[in-house]
Amino acid sequence: MMLRLTAGRVGSLVARRAAVALTTSSARMASHGHEVSEAVDMSKPMYWDRREIPLPDKRYKDILTPADKSLKEKEKGPWGQLSNEEKLALYRLSFCQTYPEMNQSSSEWKTVVAGVLYCIGLTGLVIIWQTAYVSPPAPRTFDAEWQAKQVKRMLDMRVSPIEGFAAQWDYEKGQWK
Repeated sequence: MMLRLTAGRVGSLVARRAAVALTTSSARMASHGHEVSEAVDMSKPMYWDRREIPLPDKRYKDILTPADKSLKEKEKGPWGQLSNEEKLALYRLSFCQTYPEMNQSSSEWKTVVAGVLYCIGLTGLVIIWQTAYVSPPAPRTFDAEWQAKQVKRMLDMRVSPIEGFAAQWDYEKGQWK
């Protein structure tokens, strides 16, 4: 009975400390000189520049300056009285990029190719280093002289004379059939 009571008290103490740690972690991090990023509410509409979604959920600029507000009032009138710069400014209030700006190719592929080639080159250097300093020398059985002696020995022993190795050798002429 006593152990159960103690385990219950320890569990509640740990739970309370964890709850306190979780609720004051941002304040504690801010007090220790760390920057605390603001949490983004993903349930609210967000602005995205995407070709697949021509009309985002919200406008690009939410907070308007007094010049922007006067331009929005002027927008309610006839559009023939607006200059091209004003029309462009009105577009930029709603959208960050135009379709040609979104479709403009980037040079990111060059960075990716350079990174891949760098990794391949580094791997090649490691393999060369391992071959020179880490790997043991090739066994003597890889030498051409050793292999020629082995073939001669196998022919002298007549290894597989019916369908195998020795069957391919002409013993009277001393050459391969």
